[in-house]
Amino acid sequence: MAVSKPIKIFAISGSLRATSLNTALLRAAMQLVAPDIEITLYGGLGALPHFNPDLEVEVLSAVTEYRTLLQNSDGILISSPEYAHGIPGVMKNALDWVVGSGEFVKKPVAILNGSPRATYAQASLVEILTTMDAHIVEEASITLPLLGSGLDQVSIAAHCEFAGALQSAMAAFADEIQKLKAAIL
Repeated sequence: MAVSKPIKIFAISGSLRATSLNTALLRAAMQLVAPDIEITLYGGLGALPHFNPDLEVEVLSAVTEYRTLLQNSDGILISSPEYAHGIPGVMKNALDWVVGSGEFVKKPVAILNGSPRATYAQASLVEILTTMDAHIVEEASITLPLLGSGLDQVSIAAHCEFAGALQSAMAAFADEIQKLKAAIL
């Protein structure tokens, strides 16, 4: 009997804050996923240089590593705050580095939103990802009312309602990834 490979999900928090609610949300998701799902949380967002298409990507190790991690994933999980009715500059910068290189093309993406008020950032992120031809998995993209809750990753994962919503979203994401992988074979 063949052992199935784990589903590899690459998670990106659009916030650099040490106590980021978005990072806590992603870490809670990491705690709640099925054992056959591996989520890797990207820690290099702040190390990516400002996007400049004239730079030679091959000599920019942070960009090369970022692109490789994206390519090697089965799906991408994003949680980003909203600043001034949009996504933060570091998140946009990270997306700009891969607009033309294709890492997001047809790649399943789920968006976790920690604030019902972050609708502009959510819409902006969906627009950018759609432009990049990402496969946004609506059933796995959820908004949780965490803003102002004071919850950390442990509290989010232990909260009955939030944990249930995250588990359902991650199960839907894994199902869609499996369907897409099966369609390719």
